Amino acid sequence: MKVIVPLAGKGTRLLPLTKRVPKPLVHVAGRPVMDYVMDTVKGFDVDELIVITGHLKDIVERYIVTHYEVPAKFVEQQTLDGTAGAINLARPFVNGPVLIIFVDTLFDADLSLIRTVAADGILWAKEVEDYQRFGVIVTDQRGYMQSIVEKPSTPVSRLANIGLYYIKDWKTLFDGIAHVLKQPPGKGGEYYLTDAFQYMVDRGRRLFTAPVGGWYDCGKVDTLLETNRHLLEGGGRARIPQGPCPRCTIVPPVYIEDGVTIHDATVGPNVSIEAGSYVTESTIANSILGRGVRVVGSTVRDSVVGDEQVIEGTIVVASVLDGGELVAAK
Repeated sequence: MKVIVPLAGKGTRLLPLTKRVPKPLVHVAGRPVMDYVMDTVKGFDVDELIVITGHLKDIVERYIVTHYEVPAKFVEQQTLDGTAGAINLARPFVNGPVLIIFVDTLFDADLSLIRTVAADGILWAKEVEDYQRFGVIVTDQRGYMQSIVEKPSTPVSRLANIGLYYIKDWKTLFDGIAHVLKQPPGKGGEYYLTDAFQYMVDRGRRLFTAPVGGWYDCGKVDTLLETNRHLLEGGGRARIPQGPCPRCTIVPPVYIEDGVTIHDATVGPNVSIEAGSYVTESTIANSILGRGVRVVGSTVRDSVVGDEQVIEGTIVVASVLDGGELVAAK
């Protein structure tokens, strides 16, 4: 099996951090988002990653080659023409079943279904209340896809499409993509992979819809922080500092690496701080701080702070700070 990983997006909702850091390499609970995703495919016989790159592609390629053992092939998506356009770039390198993973979300999914479900493909989905925000999958009584409806005005389904797919009938998938790319583009001038799935279903292919236990978005500030909280509370990532912490209050859960200096401060809950950072006479809550961050006489709340940033005598709330640039969360 090969794994297609589209990584071309710019991550505009996490600016200015994503000017420097590719969206899949943004840290949550002390690790890049992509590391958690790659953990999920361990134990499967993955022949090759086919990585669709774009924004900051050199950084992405260097990270993948140095951190993952699976062989990787890189293809640049020079025109951001949508998910169907991205996956189509992998076509020359696919000769069997594929797993397609969009890595701006984390998920608790049972990938062992790949070995047991008799279908032409599997789409994983999460039941949500705010169905109008998503593309939702309409299924028959046995759980096979009938259609995908983007942002429905009525509750035709609450099964949100999460961007995780296994396609056994890869030939019909790429036929569907070719068909989609011949049609007029959709909203924003983009071509959608979900339309290729509809092509497959309309031609009698069976795509099973499988539930996920959890689905955690990492694409914007508030959901990235919510994912950070989830990983600290129940994901095994909580870590209390071992060194001295004079006149400080630590409110769990937190992830604080060795080499962080804290004194005369309150830190937590739901805070991640990486090595080399320094916090004094300050309050940090529900935030992610990168490496080498200096916080003095300040409050940081509901925010994401990149590496080597300096915050002195100020209040940072619901914002992203990187490269000395502070931007309100979108």
